[in-house]
Amino acid sequence: MRLTTKGRYAVTAMLDLSINAGNGPVSLNDISQRQDISLSYLEQLFSKLRKNELVKSVRGPGGGYQLSRDDSDIDMAEIINAVSESIDTTKCQGAGDCQNGSICLTHHLWQDLSEQIHDYLSNISLSDLVSKKEINQIAQDQHARHLEKLERSFDTIASSTSQ
Repeated sequence: MRLTTKGRYAVTAMLDLSINAGNGPVSLNDISQRQDISLSYLEQLFSKLRKNELVKSVRGPGGGYQLSRDDSDIDMAEIINAVSESIDTTKCQGAGDCQNGSICLTHHLWQDLSEQIHDYLSNISLSDLVSKKEINQIAQDQHARHLEKLERSFDTIASSTSQ
């Protein structure tokens, strides 16, 4: 299967956005810090997510990103497809030319697996993941670590300005 970092990071960032949506728009910088994903990479992903109408941007102070639809209406396959990621286990990326320009012996096996994976991911929404207890616990732990980092940064700034 060719699900790369792009697809994984897109799902992770969208889940973070969904979890933190109750506090208004979420900045990419906050997602970057909580999920340890580079800000420039998130900007590229969110450009694609916005073009595919999965998120909308809010400008100005307190701006950031919001889901463009209810989290129950956004599924994992849609997120992965939005960032141009393929859910394909075939050697030929579904072209049917994997063996010297012809279809290989196991093409249909891998194509069926790709369809099963796509169907599975199509049936999992952001809200399904947000409702999982273990995901909420991880999100709370990440939030606590993020706050600790901010406090240390403020303490460092305060101590350097008081000297």
